[in-house]
Amino acid sequence: MIGDDFGRLAYLVLLLVAIGSFLIVDFRHRPGQTTRHALAWGLIFIAVVAAAGLWGDVRDRIAPRQQMLGTGRIEVPVSRDGHFHLTAHLNDVPVRFVVDTGASAVALRQKDAERVGIALDDLAFAGVAQTANGVVETASVVIDRFSIGDISDERVPAIVLRGELDRSLLGMSYLRRFARVGFEGDRMILER
Repeated sequence: MIGDDFGRLAYLVLLLVAIGSFLIVDFRHRPGQTTRHALAWGLIFIAVVAAAGLWGDVRDRIAPRQQMLGTGRIEVPVSRDGHFHLTAHLNDVPVRFVVDTGASAVALRQKDAERVGIALDDLAFAGVAQTANGVVETASVVIDRFSIGDISDERVPAIVLRGELDRSLLGMSYLRRFARVGFEGDRMILER
């Protein structure tokens, strides 16, 4: 056995001995109540294991996600909030975007900009943008690598917003790179 496996096994054996000893001692004093508690915890454990096993089957119905359909085609389901949310990898870091056809550019919130390796202290917030929260200062940046599934672009221009933003915005400057941006029912289709 490898060291980690032995440690886990020792922990589980020790835990089993402790719980078993408690149940044996408690069973002598209150057999009916101990049996009910043991059955209740057993059912809770089985329910948690079943929920974890079924999560993969029901996840897409509860929280639909984008998916690649062939080469160069992305299907993005509408979220419960009525917006299209898409995850892209910027410099190999996943960033969650709201697809916003009303935004002219890719707009990163400061938190996401820092995560992808942009030093906020080095930025010149010389521009301005009108947002739902009012006018905010912006700084121009270039994303070295911008990927969605098998679609990858290099040197993608973007802006960093100084104001508070719930999510980064995937605006028209990036959406124009697709040959087709369309809607089929409650799904947005992006094709190259």
